[in-house]
Amino acid sequence: MAISSLFSTDPSRLKPYAFSSFSTSPRCSRSIRSNRGRPFAIRCQGKDEGFYMRRCVELARKALGRTSPNPMVGCVIVRDGEIVGEGFHPKAGQPHAEVFAVEDAGVLAQGATAFVSLEPCNHYGRTPPCTEALIRAKIRKVIVGMLDPNPIVASKGVERLRQAGIEVEVGVEEELCRKLNEAYIHRMLTGRPFVTLRYTLSFNGMVLNQVGRGAEESGGYYSKLLHEYDGIIMSSNLAKLSSLPTSHEAGANQPLHIIIASGLGSPLRLPFLTKEGAAKVVIFADKPITVESEVEEIEVVVLGTLTLSSVLTACGSRGLCSILLDLRGDNGNLQKLLDNVYDEHLVQKVIMEVCPVWNGSKEASFLAFGEKSLRLNNLQSRVYSESVVVEGYIS
Repeated sequence: MAISSLFSTDPSRLKPYAFSSFSTSPRCSRSIRSNRGRPFAIRCQGKDEGFYMRRCVELARKALGRTSPNPMVGCVIVRDGEIVGEGFHPKAGQPHAEVFAVEDAGVLAQGATAFVSLEPCNHYGRTPPCTEALIRAKIRKVIVGMLDPNPIVASKGVERLRQAGIEVEVGVEEELCRKLNEAYIHRMLTGRPFVTLRYTLSFNGMVLNQVGRGAEESGGYYSKLLHEYDGIIMSSNLAKLSSLPTSHEAGANQPLHIIIASGLGSPLRLPFLTKEGAAKVVIFADKPITVESEVEEIEVVVLGTLTLSSVLTACGSRGLCSILLDLRGDNGNLQKLLDNVYDEHLVQKVIMEVCPVWNGSKEASFLAFGEKSLRLNNLQSRVYSESVVVEGYIS
């Protein structure tokens, strides 16, 4: 069976979930017993498998924005109703979640059950196979949230564990685990990055060249998006008129800034780029251009046909898993880039911010890419400061 048939990227399967901090409930108690430096173990009687898998997802999200091109993964070790070990994959190149969890559990891992949000790997990459770590720890059972769509992993980890006599169960909280790594899954199956289209509307429905109050500050939704995505596509006009969008989250990895420069008849000036504060920038153009900036290492890529498809293919070859397509500034060149993109399924998600302002401009400004009508799935809305942010998936 083809891998693509096993791992659907149909957004309609992705349900919204609220992530609350993990805490001891009335049915959980803290044991006094020490556990390899852990002050206590967490006993959670009567909890089902989904409870522990949700904890895996919560752990995995601690590395949001730091693991690409790897997926986010969390793992917990449970013995006699107690969580005796926990771990998550912190960064590409570092040990995986299972290794940290087994080390945390120590001798208590023997005969225990391991919950892991993504199938353990069974190959040597930058780190040894996680299956071998679980086998050496003498884990009795492994419960997997979802199989890994990576062709070098898919089902091989599960097979290795079963060959070693370990009981394996697959598919616990699968939709939640898929939501966690939607960008990784999409790139594994298509070779292209997962694309989210973001824009801001006034209260009377006009596209604004701004984001809402507080959105760019630490903790704001826009700052978090920049931390989460590998790259951000923006208009050359926005790049000329303002500083590059930057995440202000603690320890944030800044996205690759992807500037679309089409039909330019003059040099592209980026005066705010300095050697002291150099950002990662690549410019895609439809013809050779000159860039005026203090930074000499800016890369210019000339594509014969400048389309979103060609840009995403180039980004995928660079290992980018997720792209934020930001409609700000004079977006004439971006709107041309987006003509009929839905027919090619190049955009997977849409985020719309509605600001409490009334735009008095007489020139109508609206978004219409092609003539196809679409319906978004799994809508979620949140209030951030004074703005309402709505997101949904394109089927």
